Amino acid sequence: MTRRLALCLAIVVAALGFNAVPAHAAPDFTVLVFSKTAGFRHDSIPTGIQTIRDLGTANNFAVEATEDATQFNTANLARFRAVIWLSTTGDVLNATQQTAFENYIRAGGGYVGVHAAADTEYDWAWYGGLVGAYFASHPAIQPATVRIADTTHPATVGLPVAWNRTDEWYNYRTNPRPQVHVLATLDESTYSGGTMGSDHPISWCRAYDGGRSFYTGMGHTIGSYGEANYRTHLLGGIRYAAQGTGDCTVSAPPPDLALNHPATASSVQNASFPASNAVDASPTTQWTSASSDPQWIRVDLGGTYTINRVLLVWGTTYGKNYQIQTSADGNTWTTIRTITNGNGGEDDNTGLNASTRYVRIYGTARGSRKAGYSLFTFQVYGT
Repeated sequence: MTRRLALCLAIVVAALGFNAVPAHAAPDFTVLVFSKTAGFRHDSIPTGIQTIRDLGTANNFAVEATEDATQFNTANLARFRAVIWLSTTGDVLNATQQTAFENYIRAGGGYVGVHAAADTEYDWAWYGGLVGAYFASHPAIQPATVRIADTTHPATVGLPVAWNRTDEWYNYRTNPRPQVHVLATLDESTYSGGTMGSDHPISWCRAYDGGRSFYTGMGHTIGSYGEANYRTHLLGGIRYAAQGTGDCTVSAPPPDLALNHPATASSVQNASFPASNAVDASPTTQWTSASSDPQWIRVDLGGTYTINRVLLVWGTTYGKNYQIQTSADGNTWTTIRTITNGNGGEDDNTGLNASTRYVRIYGTARGSRKAGYSLFTFQVYGT
């Protein structure tokens, strides 16, 4: 080709607007989506797989999907930075495959559990530790408020601190908090059917046996995967599991400052129901007062603390109207919160801010007049 012809061709190509096609960048990592079910099968699984594929395309990671448990072998698993258990159910791996997956995690692999991943492999204790908690029950699909506990982790950064959404809300057999880093909790006061009380984790992460684990209880509905916030949540969990992005340090739960400290009350129904029963950490022992109003119970923390939370679990005769009071000397009291028209059960009074040695619950009206105040739990938290 003459120089003149080559120049003419170059001019024509430029005029037609053709550009050199850049080489595609290699993916940062590859994940395996595993969605085998041996029990209930979620109709959202195909949508979930496609959503993860779309996230991979948009964020430069490759995605493979399978329901073939024989892929859980040493050579194959080594190709993946994380394995996503997408609404798996029941017993899905045999003993040999379980061993291969354990060795994969111990070699630094990542695990992502989505929704019914907690309804899987109940007889495999190692997996129970990996997922964090097993499924117990759920109410009907309904709206609820998710409270973000960690606003900096990739799975929760940028999400609304009070995240209102609709899903199928799992109750778990145990509270995973002592073993995991909680990313988000459910506010049981915003929906019906919660059974875990004021501390109901719904998403968490942790380092586990040499690898990394992320779990979210959200993702039952097909519509979940179309939500921008849920996709952000899922993507952040995948990045943590695959790349270790985000701090999942497990913090020790705060101590109950009232636990087994001296407690006194205005009255007791009889010697079987002393004030000390309310601060012994037992859910079956209670303080019960005489059948009249007002009545009070107080605890001496043994030192001065800045308290931020008082948790009360009432019996049948609860404090409909009561005050949380504090005192430096046990004589002069300051009311820091007033509750009116309470409905009993568990009252988790958070957002308090008071420096005190003594804390008192001063009841002025019982929700039921059949007996005295009945209080199973009186816990105080702070620093």
